[in-house]
Amino acid sequence: MRRTRGRVVHIESLEDLDRRLTAGATTLNGWRLHGLDLSGRVDQLLAHRVGGATFLGCRFANGDVERVEAAGGLVLPAFSDVPVDAYRSRLYSADELYGAGPYPDSYDARAYSWSQGRLDHDDLLAGVLHDHAIDDALADWASTRRLVGVMGGHAVTRADDLFRSAARLGHGLGATLTVATGGGPGAMEAANLGGLLAGQPPEVLDEAVDLLGRAPSFRPSVDAWLAPARQVLAGDVDAPCDTLGIPTWHYGHEPTNVFATAIAKYLHNPTREAILLEVCDAGIVFLPGAAGTVQEVFQDACENYYADESSLASMVLVGRTYWTETLPAWPLLRALAQGRPMQDRVHLVDSVEEATELMRGSGSA
Repeated sequence: MRRTRGRVVHIESLEDLDRRLTAGATTLNGWRLHGLDLSGRVDQLLAHRVGGATFLGCRFANGDVERVEAAGGLVLPAFSDVPVDAYRSRLYSADELYGAGPYPDSYDARAYSWSQGRLDHDDLLAGVLHDHAIDDALADWASTRRLVGVMGGHAVTRADDLFRSAARLGHGLGATLTVATGGGPGAMEAANLGGLLAGQPPEVLDEAVDLLGRAPSFRPSVDAWLAPARQVLAGDVDAPCDTLGIPTWHYGHEPTNVFATAIAKYLHNPTREAILLEVCDAGIVFLPGAAGTVQEVFQDACENYYADESSLASMVLVGRTYWTETLPAWPLLRALAQGRPMQDRVHLVDSVEEATELMRGSGSA
């Protein structure tokens, strides 16, 4: 039986429904029934108070929808020809996104292809409902964890020194915090890998990075890129640590990495960007990246600029030369922070070890 969060009860099987009804439930208020075949069961349901219950994509016999609605239940329709579940109650796993076959046949590939087509009104509604459901599931998942973000470029290959550095960063942060990233390849994959293996010795992480280096990039083949990652996961990893990925099908050509144990994948990128920054309550480390990472730096800076002191989250930029000369975001960030409560929460460092120490200190506050 699924855990109840507040007054909301998610029911995803007829067996769970029967257990709850036979346990003596008198009201279905706050229940959310997902995709159930309720043909022939409405008389049983109407023996209870159904006001406040929501029926998400359930199937009914003719005339039963009207009976349920007349009794105060809310019935939301199933969406045909939509590959994503608009009413899902949990985050994704890598196995769910990729399956066991070739990538073009995967749930992930089908959802991306659909999202890039011409969407009608029902499709657009399904997308909004899906992302709302992911919001709800992510809030539940994050409520018991302290999250630290790692942002960085998707173009970093597994053969780059920066990939190994990002993995070490995730490894160090994951010892006391839960690592969250944008869920994609490059520095994001490395940080999720390090966070996943945070309970293992450093040499285990090094071996994993070496194995991944056999397929440096997801181009030209996502399947070839996935193969060594699956080998890492199939290895003997004792007590892997939770990590979070928040990717988007807007960038569906950049595959989601498999080292996030929980994946909040959104259809709408603006929603995803805002949520990614919002959930990282222990702060964010920014590794060298391009336009997307720069956008995240100043989006996070804007949140801190207007936040009260109790809501500030640390920002650490790694790479003094990169952030002062290559893409000189640091001088502007420092000037923006001058005289504000955020002034002492923005940092520029040269190494991931320095970033780890700063974040582990602020994350324990």
